[in-house]
Amino acid sequence: MQKFQPVRIRIKSGEELGIREALVQDAADLLRYVDAISQESDNLTFGPGEFGITLAQEEEYLAAQQRRSNAIYLLGLIDGEIVASLSFAGGARRRIKHAGEFGMSVLKEHWNRGIGTMMLSAFLDWCRCKEEIRKVNLRVRVDNDAAIHLYENVGFKREGRISREFQIEGQFFDTLCMGLEID
Repeated sequence: MQKFQPVRIRIKSGEELGIREALVQDAADLLRYVDAISQESDNLTFGPGEFGITLAQEEEYLAAQQRRSNAIYLLGLIDGEIVASLSFAGGARRRIKHAGEFGMSVLKEHWNRGIGTMMLSAFLDWCRCKEEIRKVNLRVRVDNDAAIHLYENVGFKREGRISREFQIEGQFFDTLCMGLEID
């Protein structure tokens, strides 16, 4: 069952970015993508070799995302290659079903090309069409200025700070909690 209408967008480089919902059959490609991004950025909650998800587990996760009405996993593709991903899951219980958290990543070679903006825009358009989604939350490292700027540009507000949430090579980093109300 398709929840998201695929889109094709021309990005800054002139290339075409396709954004579509991830399917179970994307699991192996997604694991390769996750391995690549884990080696490129310290802004993720995992480093190289730490993701720890098997192919079967990833397939089940994608199937579960497809079954849930308040969850989605989007892929950004250029020439059939995954260059970005965005996952969102709303709460499982009735009282928190309207709110959820998302995470997004883009391959480093594609940073600063408008892909993150396009992925986020497509995702928020989807949220606005879903009556049950009323709040979107995220956490971002406080020193990830580019991401914070992107989130604030589309309307996210700073809602709090978690101290020492990341520890990388003995150094601690705080995260910023941000949220966007969907009305």
